[in-house]
Amino acid sequence: MDNRNERIRIAYCGAQGSFGQQAARALFPTGELLPCSTFAAAYDRTVRGESDRTLLPLENSYAGEVGATMDLLLSGNLAITDVVEMRVVQNLVAVKGTKIEEIETVISHPQALAQCADYLAAHRFREEIEENTAFAAKKVATIGSHKIAAIASKAAAEAYGLEIIEADVAESRDNTTRFALLTPEPSLKRAGERLVLLFTVLDRSGALIEALKIIANYGFNMKSLHSRPLKEKAWQYYFYVEAEGKGDEIALLRELAECCSNAKIVGKYLPDVTIE
Repeated sequence: MDNRNERIRIAYCGAQGSFGQQAARALFPTGELLPCSTFAAAYDRTVRGESDRTLLPLENSYAGEVGATMDLLLSGNLAITDVVEMRVVQNLVAVKGTKIEEIETVISHPQALAQCADYLAAHRFREEIEENTAFAAKKVATIGSHKIAAIASKAAAEAYGLEIIEADVAESRDNTTRFALLTPEPSLKRAGERLVLLFTVLDRSGALIEALKIIANYGFNMKSLHSRPLKEKAWQYYFYVEAEGKGDEIALLRELAECCSNAKIVGKYLPDVTIE
């Protein structure tokens, strides 16, 4: 990725101190960062041409895939052009002077809560969901009660005048989030890139196995496979695949049509790109 000096507009979900903001700033030091209140709002901003790219979390090393991002990839037309990894440190933050025994409720994004699940359970905290970790920190600062805390970054705590009650409370000491950079236009072909494919299979016996065999037969080595429920059809699912290979992508999609009701390539990226 060679975008660090471009003056472009980057939409992301979050506010000052969010991990999305930190990742976007690390990637585009001179870019214009455009905070949004939801993943969908950040996605739609690029769709409407109000931003050049959108940066959204794709997967966490401990809590797994970020379903909201995958659902947007299925329903929309933006393409993944890069995926980057960033170490994430989750902290318990609250208004200054708060003692841990005073805290009753902890708010944060579902992914952050999942990353800290054992810690939260051990303290018997009540959990409350917020759209973003930075929004959670801001809410705690606004409420100003010692009974409520947030899971958020050090930057978010500093931005809203909060105190870190306990640092690095995620279960994994190697807590890493992968962020996907989304654009209206797919990237040019690059050596060593991975393919991102979404598909739904026909409702018949063996359809999924048939689809996976087709992917393998075209020379693609699957590195990950996830299933997600279809929002409009109860108990039906779509599949998300990341794969390495140089097979014929057009022919792949054509043959997948024999066992899939829908199949599309939603992007490509070079693996093992990290940011600080």
